[in-house]
Amino acid sequence: MNDGALSLPWLVIRQDDNGNRYRVGRYATRAEAQKIADSLDGRGHKQLYWVERIGQTSSPSEEGTRN
Repeated sequence: MNDGALSLPWLVIRQDDNGNRYRVGRYATRAEAQKIADSLDGRGHKQLYWVERIGQTSSPSEEGTRN
């Protein structure tokens, strides 16, 4: 891993209605990433938002719940 991955290991991921996934941002802590994901999710759009750590490859549909 590079230094960026070590200092900002938490990602917020968005999945749109067509199943396309996009990285919204990278964050230093899980709490910070979760706050952003919750804020975006609360806007009422149909997209899904979740938090994952770099190297983790699961999604909410694979886990059965959101992180």
